[in-house]
Amino acid sequence: MSLFSEIETLKKEKNAIILAHYYVPDEVQVIADFVGDSFALAKKAKETDAKIIVFAGVLFMAESAKLLNPDKKVLIPDMSADCPMAHMAAISKIKKMKEEYEDLAVVCYVNSTAALKAVSDVCVTSSNAVDIVRSLKNQNIFFIPDQHLGSYVKKQVPEKNIILNDGYCITHHAMTKEAALSAKKQHPEALLLVHPECKEEVVQLADYAGSTAGIINFAKSSMNKEFIIGTELGVLCELKKQCPDKTFYPMSEELICSNMKKILVEKVRDCLKEENNEIILDENMMINANKPLEKMLELAS
Repeated sequence: MSLFSEIETLKKEKNAIILAHYYVPDEVQVIADFVGDSFALAKKAKETDAKIIVFAGVLFMAESAKLLNPDKKVLIPDMSADCPMAHMAAISKIKKMKEEYEDLAVVCYVNSTAALKAVSDVCVTSSNAVDIVRSLKNQNIFFIPDQHLGSYVKKQVPEKNIILNDGYCITHHAMTKEAALSAKKQHPEALLLVHPECKEEVVQLADYAGSTAGIINFAKSSMNKEFIIGTELGVLCELKKQCPDKTFYPMSEELICSNMKKILVEKVRDCLKEENNEIILDENMMINANKPLEKMLELAS
């Protein structure tokens, strides 16, 4: 039996679903039941009737799936597939900010640990951050953990006092203005599409800045035939599938998340077969961390 056939058999036997992020290896995206960005995956996790969710992504994503599905078994193929940015905010700083500002909403990018979600007011993704922040009644916003997405939102919602944290995605943060200019020079007919986790100097050069799903949708609907992609290169799998008649160039060959690439097909099979690497969270933390996720789904629906 082939590896792919074995996974299909196990899914049927165990009533399991495989959710995969656009950044995991191509072959994992191929075997997944659903591929999406963090917002789409959060919604899908909430909607599924499967008893077991295998989350092909990094740890905070699997945690979010568990928060939204406390009665389901959530597995991750590799427990070491963590996101450094997910830890880049201090609970002590959040408490201090709440003391300083009476009218403060802690807006937590979904790329964060369950512990950070538990002390936040609402979660956001790069797809819905602008709309959700704009809709909040609070004037003062502490945006955690990503400074670059926070800066992007701040420019889009100038009427709010958005206070930035100093976290960042190590992959997007490494991208420079020089890399963007070089790619544009090499491919003068191509439009530059970037993720707002990139630095402001890169975002300013983009023809479009948005979530992974937003980048895919822009490329699909655009009349242009060439694009420079300024986000994790795993998205090229979906872009080529959705737009076979178009050409895509990486802004940099270094746009690779080493943690996402830990999610291998063999590991998906193994965790589904053994039902190991289960996400277990403290019950009180789950109650508190689920609230901002549910509020995100409510406000973004």
